[in-house]
Order: sequence, then C-alpha cells, then structure tokens
Amino acid sequence: MVRTESREHIFKLLFQIEFNEPEDMEERVSLYFSERESIGEKDKEYIVGKYHDVAARIQEIDAMLNEKITGWKTNRMNKVDLSILRLAVYEMKWDESVPTGVAINEAVELAKKFSGEEGPSFVNGALAKLIA
Repeated sequence: MVRTESREHIFKLLFQIEFNEPEDMEERVSLYFSERESIGEKDKEYIVGKYHDVAARIQEIDAMLNEKITGWKTNRMNKVDLSILRLAVYEMKWDESVPTGVAINEAVELAKKFSGEEGPSFVNGALAKLIA
C-alpha cells in the first residue's frame, strides 16, 4: 500500500474521533479494519500506529492551530478539514520521514477528495501559516 492510501485511512480514523468517546475509539478502530479485510497486517500496523501517534498529540496540535490560524478556532472548523490539518501538522512537526512539502500537498489532496469547495484552499492556507 502506498503512503497516500495509508494516509487516507489514518485521516478516516482521526475523523471518527470527533464523533466518538475516547474510550470507544479502540472498538471503532477494530470495526474499521473488520470492514476492510484487504488491508494487510503490516499496513494495518502502520496505519494504527500513526493514528495513535497523531491522536496522542491532538491537544498540542490543536493549540498550534488555534494560535496560528486567525479567525478560526478548532472547535468551529469543518471536522473534515480539522482531521486533515491534524494529520498534516503531525507529519510536518514530528514525522521526519515526511517532507513538509509532501505533508502539505497530501493534505490538500485529501481536502480535494473529502472536503467542500473551500476545503483545499483553507487547508493550504492554514498549513502555510504554520510554516511561516
């Protein structure tokens, strides 16, 4: 599985955080993979590991977003865009295997696929403020 596909699965798991209690998320993760039997064990381990890494830093990531993005707070953001931003910020700040430009590009592509019309430009602009 290529990283773009893995990133999409990580995004989908992160999105579920907005609608489930933290104590229910492990069950949600298991259910997610039970419906996707074609994902190999190695890929599943990578996706779940990265999901946990990002989820563990959500408060820190949200604080960064709230500080840098004017006019928008994370509690008011579109939940799709917020999930995309959380993943991208994690990759930019803590995942040395992902160059910043790649993290931004992949986030914009996720926004094109899953967000509304304004999503890609919002995600691009928000991430640009974080690297400025």
